[in-house]
Amino acid sequence: MPVTHFDNLDFSFSGIKTAVINLNHKDPNINKADLCRSFEKAVTDMLLNNVKKAVDEFHVNEIALAGGVSRNSYIRAAFDKFSSEKNIKVYYPEGILCTDNAAMIASSGYYEYLKENFADLNLNAVPNLKLS
Repeated sequence: MPVTHFDNLDFSFSGIKTAVINLNHKDPNINKADLCRSFEKAVTDMLLNNVKKAVDEFHVNEIALAGGVSRNSYIRAAFDKFSSEKNIKVYYPEGILCTDNAAMIASSGYYEYLKENFADLNLNAVPNLKLS
């Protein structure tokens, strides 16, 4: 089983993503729908487990689910059920705002454009690039 959580509230999806990719490569005939559904459930469970711990530890009665993940209807349903059980409020952004990193990247690009900071076609991805 991949490491997906730590002693604190940190967690990582990299282990489970790698496990799913490896499983798919190992058995290309695997039922893709079942694999995807299992991945979605595992990710949802991971998110909810950490949110439950945070709600209990910090005694909060409101949480916000944002980013691309907040657009997923299965995840929203799980959080709606959790919020009903715990009597807490869950806030979701409008669907158009749940575009993950694309809007943030576009916004950053817009401001670089205004500064006339252009790159040529040899530009490569820098995954840990810091925005100034």
